[in-house]
Amino acid sequence: MIENVVKGDSVAPILDRALDAGEGLLRLSPNWVPRSFLHPGKRIKLHPDDWYAYGAERGGIDERWFASTTDAANEGRVWYEGQSFALFEGQHFLLKEAVAELGDRLIGKEMFSKYNRWPIYSKFFDNMGPIPHHFHQSHKDAALVGQEGKPESYYFPPQLNNVDNNFAYTFMGLTPDTTKSQLRKCLEDWNKGDNGILYLSQAHRLKRGTGWLIPPGVLHAPGSLCTYEPQWGSDVFGMFQSLVEGREVPWSLLVKDMPEEKHQDLDFIMGQLDWEKNVDPNFKANNYLEPIIDESRSGQGYTDRWVVYGTVDGEQLFSSKELTVEPGAKCTLQDPGASGWITVQGSGRMGKLKLQTPAMIRFGAETEDEVFISHEAANAGVEIENTGSEPLVGLRYFGPHVHDNLPAVGDFRKS
Repeated sequence: MIENVVKGDSVAPILDRALDAGEGLLRLSPNWVPRSFLHPGKRIKLHPDDWYAYGAERGGIDERWFASTTDAANEGRVWYEGQSFALFEGQHFLLKEAVAELGDRLIGKEMFSKYNRWPIYSKFFDNMGPIPHHFHQSHKDAALVGQEGKPESYYFPPQLNNVDNNFAYTFMGLTPDTTKSQLRKCLEDWNKGDNGILYLSQAHRLKRGTGWLIPPGVLHAPGSLCTYEPQWGSDVFGMFQSLVEGREVPWSLLVKDMPEEKHQDLDFIMGQLDWEKNVDPNFKANNYLEPIIDESRSGQGYTDRWVVYGTVDGEQLFSSKELTVEPGAKCTLQDPGASGWITVQGSGRMGKLKLQTPAMIRFGAETEDEVFISHEAANAGVEIENTGSEPLVGLRYFGPHVHDNLPAVGDFRKS
């Protein structure tokens, strides 16, 4: 559990000191999230004794969230679940409150004035097997229950995928010949056991070092590779599959983010899907991602790659890059916007902060692998040095409308 928490009016003074000492960088604490309906994949370096640290009734910890100001939508949650804390001089304060205090410095004036918060987050999503075929609401549909929609993306870091676990395939969308009456029958058959929705979809084998862009309203049943997931800052979803690996999925997880009076309205429920995107005959071509080297930010001894890119309905909402610095090399990282950084391999330093990839983490322990790079630090440039004997690799994700050189989905085929 998080201790020594500074709140409210007391955040501003410690935040000022932390930003000055870190030259615009904030050290973040590990942010663990359980899911009661899933089985942990056990690759995110949490100590084996701590998989059920929130209690067995809360489920196993299968997610670690990065630079998050978003609440996890879990029943029985602790008050800060899903929220990231910064650590300075032995005291913790919420990144959410830090942004509220100094949003212009932390995320940039334009983003803060438009969203009044850090509007995205990322996570490691790590499960032993597949999860139910589900979707995330659009902003319009989520607003019906006072929430925001959730487009998201996937990248499968090789460093966290030494094993496939049980099912390294993800079902995405629906086959192009699927009819709405067939899908409606799946909802009608919810209580008959397996409602058969996967017969209407097709699975893609997951490949390490690649990714996918998943718009809202699109059904997907993530497989068992450990996934890095930049996404919009929301935790809305609706499960469309009634049985997974013999485990019942309750109807409540289908309708949890829908108006209560619509919980039995099958037409309304199906209407929250983006039908054309689900039955797209070119689904892979329009959603699959492979890394693209950013030549403008790569050099001798270091390589910066786009791993999440493209737009959702024409809008740049989030993106991610993977930086690799070879042993003995250093570089100055200069980005047009703030980012959340997680180290996935090696050791070194970022500015004045040490970087070290842990082998095992106790629940509640601090690490030296996660950093929030403020807008002001990103613009000024941050020196990163590899002081170890293996490549130093870090993933960082960005918010909306940051880049003017963002690749489009499919651009990797041109390189």
